[in-house]
Amino acid sequence: MPKPPLDTETIALIRDRLHTAVLGDVLDIMGYRTQFLPADIRPLLPEVRLVGRAMTVHETDTTDAGTNFGKMFEALDQVGPGEIYFAAGGSGTYAMWGELMSRTARARGGVGAVLGGPMRDTPAIRALGFPVFSTGSYAQDQRGRGHVTDYRCRVTLGQVTIEDGDIVVGDEDGVLIIPDAALGDCLKQAVEKAGIEDQIGEHLEKGADSKAMFEQFGVM
Repeated sequence: MPKPPLDTETIALIRDRLHTAVLGDVLDIMGYRTQFLPADIRPLLPEVRLVGRAMTVHETDTTDAGTNFGKMFEALDQVGPGEIYFAAGGSGTYAMWGELMSRTARARGGVGAVLGGPMRDTPAIRALGFPVFSTGSYAQDQRGRGHVTDYRCRVTLGQVTIEDGDIVVGDEDGVLIIPDAALGDCLKQAVEKAGIEDQIGEHLEKGADSKAMFEQFGVM
């Protein structure tokens, strides 16, 4: 069963006051130390901040051209308001996303896509302004090379295990996964840390010693 979309206050808080670095630091402190996706997963639109729930999709390689993408269309039509099509698995040697998929997801209220491989139709998706994080652009079709075998399931990408409904935050510094159960505590601590960082920044700009600031606040 899909989890409800994040409320507008939570989305605004993350987009306007927080970022992946401060959220990731807090998750480290909380004991979640492997929550960043691999560094080669980058945004098509660097200025875009991505926040939403993962609609997880499991992709595998195939040599059977007759599979016709497996359950990909079922998965795509599952994307709901505030969700992110999150595809993991496969060799990453073919495009896992394209223009028509972007249009479909957006029409259903989807807010982005995160892929453990390439995308294609790059100029068209850029013109749509649809947020996509991927390993790059590559036009090789996935038909006969990859197919979707499951969705709304547990997936793994890099060192991160992602459950359907986990929170995805993406910006220029990367993509971070916040376990749904950890969201409340993570946000509370991140707001506090961001406030301390603002104070430290003001002191440093006035000539304060960075070592002294770290010893006082434990943040840098």
